[in-house]
Amino acid sequence: MEMEIRKQAASESMKTNGLTGWLIARLRSHRRPGPRLVLLERITLAPRQSLALVEAEGRRLLVATSSEGAPTFYALDDRSRAAARPSSARVSW
Repeated sequence: MEMEIRKQAASESMKTNGLTGWLIARLRSHRRPGPRLVLLERITLAPRQSLALVEAEGRRLLVATSSEGAPTFYALDDRSRAAARPSSARVSW
């Protein structure tokens, strides 16, 4: 009941405020876009090591983290596989 009274009072004040009321209504109706970065899943491998599956702008990334160094990112989509070169580098964590 109280919420309805507040909404009614707000709409009445917007009618009387002209341009200010119109601007406030425009700003309130503006929707934010959805998040571009989503944590899909995270598991702990050891006390200071974890693995996370992240989606960023439609691409899925596997992120390995540890206390001993920088995180390692591995893209899981087809674009990254086509561009990937065989590497003998080993990541230790």
